[in-house]
Amino acid sequence: MKKLSPLQIERLKYQPKLPASLAKGINSLELVEGDATQSVRDQEQIKALFKNTYGKPVVTFNSSSASTPSSVRNVGVILSGGQAPGGHNVIAGLYDALKQANPANKLYGFLGGPSGIIDGKYVEFNDEFIDAYRNTGGFDIIGSGRTKLETEEQFQKSLEVCKKLNISAVVIIGGDDSNTNAALLAEWFVKNNAGIQVIGCPKTIDGDLKNEQIEISFGFDTATKTYAELIGNIQRDANSAKKYWHFIKIMGRSASHVALEAALQTQPNITLISEEVEEKKMSLESIINYMTDIIVKRADMGKNFGIAIIPEGLIEFIPEMKSMIANLNDIMAALENDPDFVNATTIREKFDIVENRLDPENAKVYNSLPALIKGQLLADRDPHGNVQVSKIETEKLLIEMITTRLDELKSQGEYIGKFSAQSHFFGYEGRCAFPSNFDADYCYSLGFNAFALINFGLTGYLSSIRNLTKPATEWVAGGVPLTMMMNMEKRHGEFKPVIQKALVRLDGPVFKALEECREDWALNDRYLFPGAVQYFGPCEVCDITTCTLQLERAKELASV
Repeated sequence: MKKLSPLQIERLKYQPKLPASLAKGINSLELVEGDATQSVRDQEQIKALFKNTYGKPVVTFNSSSASTPSSVRNVGVILSGGQAPGGHNVIAGLYDALKQANPANKLYGFLGGPSGIIDGKYVEFNDEFIDAYRNTGGFDIIGSGRTKLETEEQFQKSLEVCKKLNISAVVIIGGDDSNTNAALLAEWFVKNNAGIQVIGCPKTIDGDLKNEQIEISFGFDTATKTYAELIGNIQRDANSAKKYWHFIKIMGRSASHVALEAALQTQPNITLISEEVEEKKMSLESIINYMTDIIVKRADMGKNFGIAIIPEGLIEFIPEMKSMIANLNDIMAALENDPDFVNATTIREKFDIVENRLDPENAKVYNSLPALIKGQLLADRDPHGNVQVSKIETEKLLIEMITTRLDELKSQGEYIGKFSAQSHFFGYEGRCAFPSNFDADYCYSLGFNAFALINFGLTGYLSSIRNLTKPATEWVAGGVPLTMMMNMEKRHGEFKPVIQKALVRLDGPVFKALEECREDWALNDRYLFPGAVQYFGPCEVCDITTCTLQLERAKELASV
């Protein structure tokens, strides 16, 4: 028998909380429809691509005094994309609602992500199987994958597998790309009279899948609390030893929500926000100067230590770096077949060849970079031949360039301190953590609610649980049409319908909260130490959600 830790044993016993409407029973609900919707942008193009699923209303559920019997349904579920804490509870909530509706219902889990439904690899869940994964982190219950569902052949194979298992609905648990695939699959099923519904669930620790109806994506709460604990530990160490600057890169390539939330929870000395860098057109040099200025001022106060938070995707938001990387992507395909480049005996020779091929301004930027980063820009291309920016050690780039700048200032007598830096990257540490009580409740509700959407015959919807800063009993259950969140974006040379990413709003209350405190935090040690995620104790400690959600909801409620 598999041995479990004491915490695992206790977490398996936890019963997640549900909104009052869902808690009364899956067969005792009434559906309330709102107004017709439209996509966030490019309405005519999106409408033309989703003729059968466009313009549907937002829906909410209320409890009903009547109980309606549920017909027998088989449902399939897919975990898609990167892991996020709480995914297991989405499946548990879906399973419990399905079995509550009709004990004869069956739930199938497709293995390894979307490829499972294409290849017909699956497992049927039962009580014992599900009970072993309740309130746990990870996606290991059925595994995940990044296969896209977008071609006619893939849709046809998915249909054949669903027919074989007599599946009438599929739930796709994923982020913006995965739910874009859910929207495409839903449209194809309706167009071809397949009789199969598709429902999505909003997952991503990056926090960039949200809008007025989707207040937060699941996993963000747990991941940011996990990173904040680690940052707090490092801040305590830095404040004890008083001799290191810690440069901490945090996961979140397209948006800086994770870095921003972690900063609000811990109050470090420096926090870079990618969206701000892009908006203000900050050059790499100006970022170095900004950070160096704080380091020098702290050194003048006798503080040769500090904490800097850096978003994973920062390098792509720096204008000259973005231009150089785009230029580099264009020339690398040719260089990989160039005899001079392939046969170069030293890395420096390769650097010279690249610089000669780049446009003059981009070559100048490339030449200014440390050898470590120049080498990383030439290695580990993705399947499309592009730089894997997430593997660029931005934190080490900043350390090296700041060290050079401080040496210059020291030689000019303008810096008398000591600079010793440590680099960290927090990513995988947060993706499979034990879900917080908030994520355990939220995810269970999302899964339970997903079956409610299925029970009412809806398709092309995203499971939505709102009013999340209130106790769980006051949460509002419902659904959002996936097409409502879509726009057209250029992907690999052609425009495609995709769910619009929600980036950090510089005019929003969350960024403003950071902006108001930055100068104070830079020079004064206002460090907060959040400690580990708490599962047992008073609700103000165990059930509290992120600063981001509290600030955003406070503004929304104030405007009501």
